[in-house]
Amino acid sequence: MRLRNIKGSRENIQASKYVVQEYREQKGKWRELFGNDHPIHIEIGMGKGRFLMDMATLHPEINYVGIEKYSSVLLRGIQKQEELQLPNVMFIRMEAEYITEVFAKDEVDRIYLNFSDPWPKDRHAKRRLESREFLKRYNEILVPEGVVEFKTDNMDLFEFALEEVEPAGWKLRQWTKDLHHDPKMNAGNVMTEYEERFSSVGNPICKYVIYR
Repeated sequence: MRLRNIKGSRENIQASKYVVQEYREQKGKWRELFGNDHPIHIEIGMGKGRFLMDMATLHPEINYVGIEKYSSVLLRGIQKQEELQLPNVMFIRMEAEYITEVFAKDEVDRIYLNFSDPWPKDRHAKRRLESREFLKRYNEILVPEGVVEFKTDNMDLFEFALEEVEPAGWKLRQWTKDLHHDPKMNAGNVMTEYEERFSSVGNPICKYVIYR
């Protein structure tokens, strides 16, 4: 059974205290929600939430918001958070294109894109989270020194992402096509579920860090 079809997932999400239901009303008020003035990092397409919650455990001084559009995938993250009860983690169920309606200018310090949907058909390029259309959205919500980090095992998507950086007005700070054999970029790397799975069968992991 596909995760997105688990019965009752939406009802459970609506009842969870870890999911922000009226997320548009939080625009400009996310630090108030967390009750502190810590930096805010978001992961778009968080899946089951392993990466996000591992990061939150390692960095209690940072607030993390996980964004996921598939209810039944998000449900897995909620279940894990119910066990951990991390005070610096909240979730949103939403489509990524509405990100500028949810976060205000200079409200986000870092954005993580991990193993995003590649949308392989050319006509769907604008839907890719690494496209110049999405980079424009990220520009609107990130602090001036903010960065975007992207990881994938899909070489075609990574090549596309690299080509989008300059036209979108961004710059490459670091990049590699073999993260786990790059000592500098792999230092302190926190793996996602997909990353662990793909790298275990020999797939090289690509990563970039970009800034304005």
